[in-house]
Amino acid sequence: MIPKLHYISEGNSPKEHIENIQKACSSGAELVQLHLKNISEKKHLKVAKEAREITSYFQTRLIISEDFKIARAVKADGVHLETMASSMKARIHLYTWQIIGGTANTIQDCVTLLGEQVDYITLNPFRSSAIEDNLPPVLGLNGYTAILETLETETPIIGTGGITTADVEDILKTGVSGIGVSEEITRNFDTIKTFNQLLSASSTEEQRHTFE
Repeated sequence: MIPKLHYISEGNSPKEHIENIQKACSSGAELVQLHLKNISEKKHLKVAKEAREITSYFQTRLIISEDFKIARAVKADGVHLETMASSMKARIHLYTWQIIGGTANTIQDCVTLLGEQVDYITLNPFRSSAIEDNLPPVLGLNGYTAILETLETETPIIGTGGITTADVEDILKTGVSGIGVSEEITRNFDTIKTFNQLLSASSTEEQRHTFE
């Protein structure tokens, strides 16, 4: 069961990431992804433990970006692999109940990830970002529609990359299961409620994913 709204943490420091995760949880986020870059494994583990304490208190799902060893160590709900690293390798090291997500930009990316039996896929980016350089080609509504129509999969597909509340209605028409948001939520955590309303999401209404 994958929540429809994912908050991807943002901040100028690990401390800010933690503060923003706290705000997201207290504002009703069902799932947060700790998204730290360029950080030592020791510091990453420390921050992940803090994030796990906060999310456990609020009964919020926690996903760790990239590092499956840390995801296992803090008993996070899963790991998100942004590069096309083998999820099979990650699966060996994780608990059986932990989920794996992967980032895709093309149909072939999605096919590869589905072949590795990921639990969900994020399609990135929906639009260009002011905070991230070297992003792959922007997909937009046309890209999302083309990929979703070709895939015809029951695996949840999550749209990410510069998405705002104004985009949600049109994005859902492409067939995606949910969205991942960073910038708009970090600017105003009250938008979590708005996103949830637009997604018709709640703690009891989630995208259900069953393995065959």
